[in-house]
Amino acid sequence: MSMMSYFLVSVLQSFLPTALLLGLSWSLRKTPRVRPLIWLSLLGFFAGTASGINLPTSQQWVLFFTALQLTLIVLFLLSQLVSLLKVGYFWQLVLLFVAALRWGQTPNLSAITATNVINTDLLLNISAVVAGLILVAFSGALMTFCMRQLRYLRWPLLIILSLLLLAPLSGELMLVLMKLQVVELTKSLLSYVAKVTNANNLTSYVCAGVLLFSGVVYFIKVVLPRSIARAEPRSIARAEPRPIEHRKAVAHYQDSRRIFVITLLLALLIAGAQLYWDKVASQPPRLSEALPVTLASDGLVHIPVEQVRDGKLHRFVWVAEDGKAVRFFVINRYPDKLRLGVVFDACLLCGDQGYVMEGNQVICVACDVRIFIPSIGKPGGCNPVPIDEWEMTDTELTISKKSLESGLNYFSTIVTLEVTDPVDGSKLTNTKAEHRYTFAGKTYFFSTAANYEAFRDNPEKFVKEEQ
Repeated sequence: MSMMSYFLVSVLQSFLPTALLLGLSWSLRKTPRVRPLIWLSLLGFFAGTASGINLPTSQQWVLFFTALQLTLIVLFLLSQLVSLLKVGYFWQLVLLFVAALRWGQTPNLSAITATNVINTDLLLNISAVVAGLILVAFSGALMTFCMRQLRYLRWPLLIILSLLLLAPLSGELMLVLMKLQVVELTKSLLSYVAKVTNANNLTSYVCAGVLLFSGVVYFIKVVLPRSIARAEPRSIARAEPRPIEHRKAVAHYQDSRRIFVITLLLALLIAGAQLYWDKVASQPPRLSEALPVTLASDGLVHIPVEQVRDGKLHRFVWVAEDGKAVRFFVINRYPDKLRLGVVFDACLLCGDQGYVMEGNQVICVACDVRIFIPSIGKPGGCNPVPIDEWEMTDTELTISKKSLESGLNYFSTIVTLEVTDPVDGSKLTNTKAEHRYTFAGKTYFFSTAANYEAFRDNPEKFVKEEQ
């Protein structure tokens, strides 16, 4: 479901501004023939997508392509002073080719299917792409219908949508010029580049806002007057029947109302799709709560076997003396026999983002890789890091402190603890202590630099006093 949402949103972000610009362009011209319009659109889409997938990645090519896009947008705006039908066809092909070329560079486009055969994922993802293209096509067509009645809005919207495309392109241009050392790298330029190139999710919201604004103005300026005009022949009809004018007025009113309603629904659907992706689908899976465990008097963590034999992922957390939180999980790897996998909740490739269990699958949160459950406990790939030297009896699983400490370097979470300075006995927190020293496998914290230096020079003295 998340990948479907991803492909739908990627299509909207890549093609929607272009479709609205083309809708504004066609509002100036005669109604185009449907067949050549469809063929040009398909040609631009497939040729652009194929070109984007195979696009060279050198900085010189990126510079050329970015500069070309900037030039094309400026030329497109200048061409809006001409109402020739052939000009409209030309930009239909060129702008869709450029938009498809950029879409073809989408990093996860290859994830449209995980296999070389037709499967459910492939069909669902292609359906999301087709649905996105249908929304884009309807949006462009509705923009044309609305702007033919609202000519005074045409140029302001052309400028807004052009700026929406120009802003990230200007950031990409600055970035590649800095990489080629043509432009000096400065903090202000980097800040600008980051802001304009990392705001793709705003594209759909802005386009939805343009559609919504156009629809509201269309309702005020077209639908309401036509509603009044529809009622006038009825009042006149009592004195002098005018059935033809009445039917025309009713037809015009119904057409305009239909355009307004569809425009409103499209705007809400586009904004809703982007919002769902931002707030739900794009969010990483949440880790289940980790059960805190502590070392018993024998220096071992004891976990009842009955607690972990059900085949579910059981997450635990142990906090070391320095506050470092070490997560690990236990899972029974086979449904018909007891074969536990005892591993750290981290992997060597993806770090400590952890693993979640969905249905009968264990999934790496960082890269979405599905882990073969019987392989959990074995090193390699994206498998979780195994814990060594654990033991199991008929009733309990035990893990040594040494085994848990071997996982300290895999995790970055620090839990705030109250600690004692071994030199003067003062209380402080581990996260705010500026000085720390590890001796005999234990980390000590100090409130002052003098205490730290005294301990470092003769740690045995203070450790004995502490004991």
